Amino acid sequence: MSDDDSESGIQRASDVGPSDAPPVEKKPYKIVFEANKCFGAGKCAEVSDNWEMSIASGIAQPNEYFIDDEDLEHNVRAAAVCPAKKDDGCIHVVDRRTDEEIAPDPHGDGTLSVDW
Repeated sequence: MSDDDSESGIQRASDVGPSDAPPVEKKPYKIVFEANKCFGAGKCAEVSDNWEMSIASGIAQPNEYFIDDEDLEHNVRAAAVCPAKKDDGCIHVVDRRTDEEIAPDPHGDGTLSVDW
């Protein structure tokens, strides 16, 4: 994890997001979205029903931040096709059970690849 993550107080993926999340058993995956890095390419919305482009802001937005196995594949695809951050993406899919990043996982080690 980078020094920037430590300075911002974000140590693990579970540190990001609301504290009133649904039970892990029902929604074992979480979307961490770096909206400040999104430039509105719309690739995510092309491959996932969970993602929509906002006309007002010009950036993408997920409909759900906590997902189950049924919605995993298309959200992983959305993370994979995101061209932001020099193709490392600004959509991160995290397994809440292990606190590991599933996608895009550019470091290949499951650490959260946010750029805050």
